[in-house]
Amino acid sequence: MSAILEVDELSKRYADSEFALQDVSFSIPYGSIVGFIGENGAGKSTTMGSILGTLHKDGGSVHLFGEEMDPDNRNMKENIGVVFDDMKLPGDLTIAKLGNVFNNIYQQWNQETFNHYVDFFSLPHQKKISGFSRGMSMKLSVAVALSHNAKLLILDEATAGLDPSGRGELLEVLRAFGKDRERGILLSSHITSDIEKIADDLIFIKDGKILLNVQKKILMKHYAILQCEQSEFKQIDPSLIITHKSNGAMIDVLISNREQAPSEIKKKDFSIDDISLLLMRGEQT
Repeated sequence: MSAILEVDELSKRYADSEFALQDVSFSIPYGSIVGFIGENGAGKSTTMGSILGTLHKDGGSVHLFGEEMDPDNRNMKENIGVVFDDMKLPGDLTIAKLGNVFNNIYQQWNQETFNHYVDFFSLPHQKKISGFSRGMSMKLSVAVALSHNAKLLILDEATAGLDPSGRGELLEVLRAFGKDRERGILLSSHITSDIEKIADDLIFIKDGKILLNVQKKILMKHYAILQCEQSEFKQIDPSLIITHKSNGAMIDVLISNREQAPSEIKKKDFSIDDISLLLMRGEQT
């Protein structure tokens, strides 16, 4: 068993919306961090909700730890740590009291681990959670997710609301978690630089469809963004083209093999953010 999570042809529709997840398939290998990239409304949260069973999927399958996902399976849920941007923790409690609550919820709750992350994130033990900033609340949610011996973390915009220092702390914790060969992480974020720093694999989604699923090292080493004129565009092997977008008089083209690009066409330096923008704004071939 090489994957901690396997998603196969997942589909989901809403009665009052034209949006739909369309045959979403991917896997998360053990010991890896997978970055999930897309704009608002692309389908990231719907995919995560369908994986967890908080949303009813219309088709496809989800397997966790080699077994079909069962939202009612307590042991399976124990092994998943979840952080969503809109998570609501009981505001009338302090962190000191919150630990007691989760000790009664999770069989594998580890108060010592929880205290460690609370201190690492410099969170106040005696302040009511209702008085926490958005960033403090996100750090607390992460501390909870890491304190019941979860094997898989599913994090939706976990770096939202954090300043650069706070994001750095969180990424440090996630990087250490992901090094464990018996664990894995699915991480979505609008801050693609955060994903670029720690992800092993990248999934780009738009309008409920996965546009690209690739190892980060392969993307950065073998792919390229070409900048060319219309006449040069016609020289590019169509099988190499992932997407393209007009940029004034020029065309930006994402290709899957830089070595096979015509030598006279300019190659641009790029980041994950550049790839994301081109995929989200470009035309797929």
